[in-house]
Amino acid sequence: MTENFARSTLGPALGQAAHGVGVPEDPWPGFARRERRHRRNRLIRTAVAAVVAALAGVQANVVPLPGWAPGIAVAAAPAALLDAPPRGALAGDRAWLDTLRERISAGPATGVPTALGGSKTDGFWKVGDRDRIRLLYGSDRPGRRVALVAVPLRFGLLTKEALVWYAGPAGADAGQMRYAGHSEAVDDPVMTLMQAGPDGGAVAVVVGPAGSTVTISGDPRYTPRGTLEYEDIARADGSGVGFAVLPPGPLRHEPVVRVSGDSRVIFQGGLGGGPYAGIDPTAREMDVLLTAARRDSRGTPLADADLRDVVGWALLDSRLPAAGTTVRVRWSGSEGGRPAALLTVQPAGGGVIAYAMHGDHRTGWGVDLRLLLPAEGTDRRPIGWRIRAEHGTRPPTDQVRVIAPPDAARVTVTVGGAPPVAVALDASNAGTTRVPPDQPATLTAYATDGSVLGATPVPPVEADMSGLPGDSPATRVTP
Repeated sequence: MTENFARSTLGPALGQAAHGVGVPEDPWPGFARRERRHRRNRLIRTAVAAVVAALAGVQANVVPLPGWAPGIAVAAAPAALLDAPPRGALAGDRAWLDTLRERISAGPATGVPTALGGSKTDGFWKVGDRDRIRLLYGSDRPGRRVALVAVPLRFGLLTKEALVWYAGPAGADAGQMRYAGHSEAVDDPVMTLMQAGPDGGAVAVVVGPAGSTVTISGDPRYTPRGTLEYEDIARADGSGVGFAVLPPGPLRHEPVVRVSGDSRVIFQGGLGGGPYAGIDPTAREMDVLLTAARRDSRGTPLADADLRDVVGWALLDSRLPAAGTTVRVRWSGSEGGRPAALLTVQPAGGGVIAYAMHGDHRTGWGVDLRLLLPAEGTDRRPIGWRIRAEHGTRPPTDQVRVIAPPDAARVTVTVGGAPPVAVALDASNAGTTRVPPDQPATLTAYATDGSVLGATPVPPVEADMSGLPGDSPATRVTP
């Protein structure tokens, strides 16, 4: 009875009380979920760390990268050279080339410098796939064997291709070839090499795009009719390749290389690497030259140091020696608050080169004009040049400085098809006029009787001064 009473009386009360008590949830499923998440995160961190370590090892060239793995190209050699077929007598010598490939891929013995490239990663670049090493040009020149080779380089994931010269004695096997220079430039599709010969002279080799024409100039010649001629000392060695044998001893001038094709100049520049005497007149030669230069000059005289600067620069730029060259200061004054001058330089029996400069010997000189003129009638010509702005890239303004010949009574400027306009001249026969930078103009000088003394076009501002005066239409008046 007592048991039945308990069941009937206490049971419902206890059940109701039990429903009101919170029973904890089973902890195991939550623990299992958290543990799976922690394991997954640990695996991800471990994998990332492994990848980072592997990439660091690859980039440091400690861990080898599979040959099939692509790289990130950071530099490309000129396609005009890489796409051309191999040239030269060694192009078909497969055994010689295979040996050279083995030598280049062998490591430091190749002579490929660890500082190939001039970047912060110098010292870490290594030769990449040996099978991708290609001969672009190889041949025997007098006393020398030279080869131009495209070498793939790799620094971890980074790749680039360098064009490397190798040289050795005539008939050298691949093991005798030594590093002789390299380039990674992408702008100039031309490679040049200057190598000393066994007789004390030198051999120059120029490789340009296939189908191009190579010239290597000797001393320039300014003809009396106002043109520039070069003595071409290059000899062809196949399509787009030229070489020259240079005499023993220092050359007076650095030869100029020109590579042209499709009626345009592809490359023009000095042939570096040789011994050049240069233009270095003695103090006595310069004193004689400067004394004669001041005769009949007009305007405010230049200081001796300034005159020495401008005359020396003109000789260097025109590649003319002091001996036998006539220099005259046609006018001197000021431009932008600094000394300025117009002078002419004339080799014996040659044309006349007009130079306009402003600056001083402390801050340097700006070149405003280089113009090759015919020898006949130069003294009767008016000469003008466009004045540049004195800031930034110094673009041309619409102002033109005009220097009239000594006997001129007046000077006019004709812009395009407009009527002539008189130019106001000061006591030194100098003046300024306005010509829009994009408009052609001609200056004409007249005598007191109204006859024409001479006429000269106003040349455009010279954009590229790498060549000699008379090299481009902007620096000559003779077509």
